Amino acid sequence: MVKSSVLGYPRIGADREWKKALEAFWSGKLEESAFHSQLQEIRLNHLRKQQEKGIDFISVNDFSYYDHVLDTATMFGIVPQRFAYEGGVVPLSLYYGIARGTKDATASEMTKWFNTNYHYIVPELDGAVPTVTENRPLIAYREAKEKLGIEGKPVILGPLTFLKLSKGYDVSETDAWLERLLPLYVQVLQELALEGVEWVQIDEPILVTKLREADLERVKTIYSTFATSVPKLNIMLQTYFESVENYSDIVALPVKGIGLDFVHGLSGNIASIKELGFPAEKVLGAGVIDGRGIWKASLREKLSLLQVLTRLVTADQLIVQSSCSLLHVPVTVQHEAKLLPELKGALAFADEKLDELVLLAKGISFGEAEIADELEQCESAIQALKQSGERNRNDIQQAVAAIRVQEPKRNRPFVERHLAQQNKWQLPLFPTTTIGSFPQSAEVRKARQQWRKGEWNNEQYADYIREQIDIWIKLQEEIGLDVLVHGEFERTDMVEFFGEKLAGFAFTQYGWVQSYGSRCVKPPIIFGDVAFEEAMTVEETKYAQSKTTRPVKGMLTGPITIMNWSFVRDDISRELIAYQLAYALRQEVEALEQAGIGMIQVDEPAVREGLPLKEEDQAEYLSWAVKAFRMTTCTVQDTTQIHTHMCYCEFHDMIDSIEAMDADVISIETSRSHGELIHSFEVNTYELGIGLGVYDIHSPRVPRVEEMTSMIDRALHVLDPKLFWINPDCGLKTRGYEETVDSLRNMVEATEIARAKHSVSLGFNS
Repeated sequence: MVKSSVLGYPRIGADREWKKALEAFWSGKLEESAFHSQLQEIRLNHLRKQQEKGIDFISVNDFSYYDHVLDTATMFGIVPQRFAYEGGVVPLSLYYGIARGTKDATASEMTKWFNTNYHYIVPELDGAVPTVTENRPLIAYREAKEKLGIEGKPVILGPLTFLKLSKGYDVSETDAWLERLLPLYVQVLQELALEGVEWVQIDEPILVTKLREADLERVKTIYSTFATSVPKLNIMLQTYFESVENYSDIVALPVKGIGLDFVHGLSGNIASIKELGFPAEKVLGAGVIDGRGIWKASLREKLSLLQVLTRLVTADQLIVQSSCSLLHVPVTVQHEAKLLPELKGALAFADEKLDELVLLAKGISFGEAEIADELEQCESAIQALKQSGERNRNDIQQAVAAIRVQEPKRNRPFVERHLAQQNKWQLPLFPTTTIGSFPQSAEVRKARQQWRKGEWNNEQYADYIREQIDIWIKLQEEIGLDVLVHGEFERTDMVEFFGEKLAGFAFTQYGWVQSYGSRCVKPPIIFGDVAFEEAMTVEETKYAQSKTTRPVKGMLTGPITIMNWSFVRDDISRELIAYQLAYALRQEVEALEQAGIGMIQVDEPAVREGLPLKEEDQAEYLSWAVKAFRMTTCTVQDTTQIHTHMCYCEFHDMIDSIEAMDADVISIETSRSHGELIHSFEVNTYELGIGLGVYDIHSPRVPRVEEMTSMIDRALHVLDPKLFWINPDCGLKTRGYEETVDSLRNMVEATEIARAKHSVSLGFNS
């Protein structure tokens, strides 16, 4: 019988038990021993669920206390030098210090995990002396076997991917680092083999990207070394998120199994197998169930795909599995009581995907007749949503078809707009602002809950929001910020807030996924045609502007970010979804402008994460992503200043596209990357307004004035001082009151120091 496998399961729990335990521990409300006990129970529950569902190969070591890349680094004793690590097992205080920062040391950089919305902690190799501090996969394997009788499949991040995702070493040192790491991997694998482990999953998603010849040789070295060192251990070399590059080289590696993504890499992987075949002595891990999407799979289509594969490999060679870890989807649809029946019936979260895998393994082993009822129920559910009115709005489809053939652009070029805007606003040198949100205290969240539960009426809630706006408008003025924001106290999430006010969206009650650390998000579901219904942000922004003579920015989330941070329908292209969103948001931009708001920020932090992994597909994506942004913002007056914001991505390879968005001001995160982004501007010119975030808002520490002054000085070596803005690197929603105020005061002080240095030479009044 064909076996089933899962590459990883969500960590957070159906009710975010994991997140709550982490935050209780961080706040000192939970002792460390109790913390370990709670996380163990969560972990075992996840394994038990997969066992009961009938999954054959259950992953272990996919669970994490924060991030699996950080786990790999600390398992090998790779700790940034600034933390004064002295060797041995990395204690929790240090583990979390690397991720979140401490009073004396900044956190490690955080960036996107390939093209997903999950963030990993970037390992820093500089100065590290790697060693095996503890065998995490072995510990996880023993726990599953001893507690639940599960013969688990340990998951390990592969050496090449780990190196490629790390920083703090020169490319010329890659082989030297590989020589240091390989013996450590071998030690881990040998200990697993001695324990009796049958299968190990080694994740190498880097193999779906374009590799240099030297990297291919390194892959061969890695897996030849493993084959020689642990010959009896079955290794499943796992790829995901796209089709594998250099297929013939990869399938020739001396491993027992190759895992391929037959969802996001379907066409490429199928074509490779058809043209080049698949080794008869190897197992094919066929990732046919989407580990990143939430839609019910068409079981008939998946069975047809598996039948195609069984003509290319034997059934004995086949394992039916998820396309990637289920980390990227919510836990279960079971508790969703408020969704439209036709929508709920078409959804499959992690637990439902387990059922799909088991059904497919059964169907391909014993024939479609064995799962005939399930096949019929599945197709009926999919068709019910396809035929719904929400997916067939002719008015929206026709309007978007009309504007998508136009070339969206502002009336005048930036140079002319900048002069008009400066004449209007009379901003000082190095204008200061924030990214948008201010702390969402427990009181703010409680007020929102009272309103949502009906304990407060609309007027009571609106009064409370206005009180918060009053407080923070006054604080911003006292701190000395030049361009203010209203604080976004009425917003839960920067995507959810807009989705709740646009047609075509739906919202789950428990559909949480991990974004980074304990930060969980509940992505909206774009299931129908998107449409603007009424003004979404005008009331609060207009009220805030009435309380100050300084400009207040209107705050919107851009079309690409809303799309990339939502679960989107899979029956039309992402490009078309982006244009529907852009058309709806354009109407909100126009409403803000008509209400007298002359600065409007359209945030696009997620543009980079949507970039296809295949280089040949990237230009097309960037072209329509830029077009969608411009479609949103192109109709405003010349004096209306359009801002945007991007964070926690590598931007050096898309500077041209960022400039093509034609925003008057862009703010970009640069604090956690320790100014590395500035290097991009040392080799590329950028001639629009720009603010490089001068401190990290994801760390609770208050940055020193000197740190920010240093960042400003370096930026001014490569950017036009007359176009330079100063701001934090992201919104301040997750921070506390005192640290926010203290950090902003330090930021303004650093700005005043910079102005004193440069005002006279640049013709500004200090």
